[in-house]
Amino acid sequence: MLVALTGGIAAGKSTVAAMFADCGATVVDADVLALEAVAPDSPGLAAIRQEFGPTVFNASDELDRTALGALVFTSEAARRRLEAIVHPEVMRLSHAAFATARKNNPAGVIVYDVPLLAEAGRADEFDAVVVVEAPDELRLERLRDARGLSTEEARSRLTAQATNGERRALADYLITTDGDLAETKEQVAAVWRALTRPSVD
Repeated sequence: MLVALTGGIAAGKSTVAAMFADCGATVVDADVLALEAVAPDSPGLAAIRQEFGPTVFNASDELDRTALGALVFTSEAARRRLEAIVHPEVMRLSHAAFATARKNNPAGVIVYDVPLLAEAGRADEFDAVVVVEAPDELRLERLRDARGLSTEEARSRLTAQATNGERRALADYLITTDGDLAETKEQVAAVWRALTRPSVD
């Protein structure tokens, strides 16, 4: 079974992904694949250099993620240009990771931890979609406290992504993270039981 796990920034998706891993899922992390997609000497990094120029690279000629982030989170056009480079490469890498996971455990559950599922339009590829959700004000608070962002920076990151409603429209299962960890874990366990329940012919 191939399951998409998605949610907005600071919704608690990484915490939920770790809980699914504890249940026995093989977790594939799109953020890790996105880093791989723009690794040194990769075609993705070369495409970023060609598209955005030297201003998003530092003095050591490495990708300056802060500069790139400041650009794409304040310009929808720039964000779409970046996504056009990174998304196809992440898709290629994810398919390779899924194939490896299936080979290693043919009967297992693969959970694809993917923040931009709604934006990428890939929901139909999955057997089920799990959406992790928290109120926007709580997410803003988490971004300020845990990542040191200003309110303006945090809000720009929220508004750059799909809305809670757009993600919820894709959901087969919804997990909310505005309670404590024990409550989140109970929800994950319930979804895991539903995902792994034997089918009745």
